[in-house]
Amino acid sequence: MSEYYNYIKAIHLIFVVTWFAGLFYIPRLFVYQIEAFEKPSPDKEILGAQLKLMARRLWHIITWPSAILATVFGLWLLVIIPGWLNQGWMQIKLVFVVLLIIYHIKTHIMFKELQQDKVNYSSNFMRLWNEGATIVLFAVVFLVILKTTIGWVFGVFGLLGLMVFLMLGFKLYKRLRSKNPNL
Repeated sequence: MSEYYNYIKAIHLIFVVTWFAGLFYIPRLFVYQIEAFEKPSPDKEILGAQLKLMARRLWHIITWPSAILATVFGLWLLVIIPGWLNQGWMQIKLVFVVLLIIYHIKTHIMFKELQQDKVNYSSNFMRLWNEGATIVLFAVVFLVILKTTIGWVFGVFGLLGLMVFLMLGFKLYKRLRSKNPNL
């Protein structure tokens, strides 16, 4: 089975990319859905229906299947090389994968609420929520590429720096948007 390792790894990475694409885009659709609720009729109904359709297609046709297939092919790689489970970088990576699955499930709950026209979060919250998958992606890529203790240390500091950068960017965007609501 090890002769298929590179093919399985390539397919795993393809589905990881499409899974993250869905996780990056769905909160943006949530932002637009939430903001559409604030519009007057008939814009509210027209935009709401279109955005719900887009979210449904993205979530059910791309994001969920990609999540399942990325997980299946990732587990298959661990079956081929079970020794990875004894390596620290893989153990930490799997913690981040579990966090990503939790993020995915919570996003699914938000998706279902918005599909039922229940708005429980602000558009600003969704902009912040959108960064959750980014943080996990950075952490996992650094872990997989560097695999060394010193690499993890730099990766953690890089991740913290990224979080600070994202928060500053969010605050700047919020300030600019308050001055110009069309941004």
